[in-house]
Amino acid sequence: MTRDGESQVDNLTYIPEIRIMPLSHQAGEVLKERYRIRRIIGQGGMGSVYLTDDLRLEGRLCALKEVYHDPQLSETVRQQTREQFLREATVLARLDHPNLPKVSDFFSIDERDYLVMDFVPGRDLSVLMTEARLKELFLEEREVLTWAAQLVDALTYLHSQDPPIVHRDIKPSNLKLTPGGVVKLVDFGLVKILASDEITITVVQGRGTAHYTPLEQYGGDAGHTDVRSDIFSFGATLYHLLTNQPPKEARDRFLHPGLLVAPRDINPSISPRTERAVLWALNLHPEERPQDMQELRQALLGDWNPVTRLKSPLPVPTLVDLLSSPLERRLIWIAMALVFISLIATLWR
Repeated sequence: MTRDGESQVDNLTYIPEIRIMPLSHQAGEVLKERYRIRRIIGQGGMGSVYLTDDLRLEGRLCALKEVYHDPQLSETVRQQTREQFLREATVLARLDHPNLPKVSDFFSIDERDYLVMDFVPGRDLSVLMTEARLKELFLEEREVLTWAAQLVDALTYLHSQDPPIVHRDIKPSNLKLTPGGVVKLVDFGLVKILASDEITITVVQGRGTAHYTPLEQYGGDAGHTDVRSDIFSFGATLYHLLTNQPPKEARDRFLHPGLLVAPRDINPSISPRTERAVLWALNLHPEERPQDMQELRQALLGDWNPVTRLKSPLPVPTLVDLLSSPLERRLIWIAMALVFISLIATLWR
């Protein structure tokens, strides 16, 4: 289980083992003669994340992500894993986008590798959603779509890299809302760089979160993941934010078709257009989802831009949206039945 109670799926075949994790760094400890530890702000099976002071740049706070390599692994495997980490950390350090924390440094100490990122203040979206649920409320659709537009921009940027970068662990707890209203995708733990032959290489072997994980991501590197895997996780994240409930896991949906509850059956205030886009993204087969983030953005937001038209009406439902909504379908059938009855009554006279 993670800190927010989410269940996990391994990206590798599970092999039971007893693992002794190294001791965490202590407050006041300085790494690389530059990063002074304040405290742990996250912890998992592969290491910890620390809040640190940058001693070279006064006042700058960093998030220092630690990756521990098990010394019980063979020397060859550990060397390949470390080379992989350093190679892909170099790629991450070149990224520059307002909705991604800046990776500024990486280094190694003994059996641990470190990734240095800007510390992002604020609260993650899972906390905001939980607060709304405790009040028996839903997050406002307009607000969720405003966050979604920012996430679309970040993922479009990642997917447009050469080769494309797939995040593979999008979920509310990995999205942080800064005091200035900017959403940041903060965890790079499962990022994959897509090689030209479409074989994926993991930056850090870890875990995805079951409710947001597409079928193709089960089984780790033997399975095929691409940008459409992020689209599934994006849809699952929106589903959760809009309904206060995570979607049913893809594995369970595969075994029991029809298990996924329509978002508007949980939160009737969601617009038909939003529901249709979310369900499209949550299709089990990648070919049946939007094929890129721009296609999903058009389905979800249309021409609505939350930056320049924040107070303008949300995207107007199309006829297809209406016909795909259970409530509107019932109303249309009722209207048609009334017309038919009226026609029969007229002819009877």
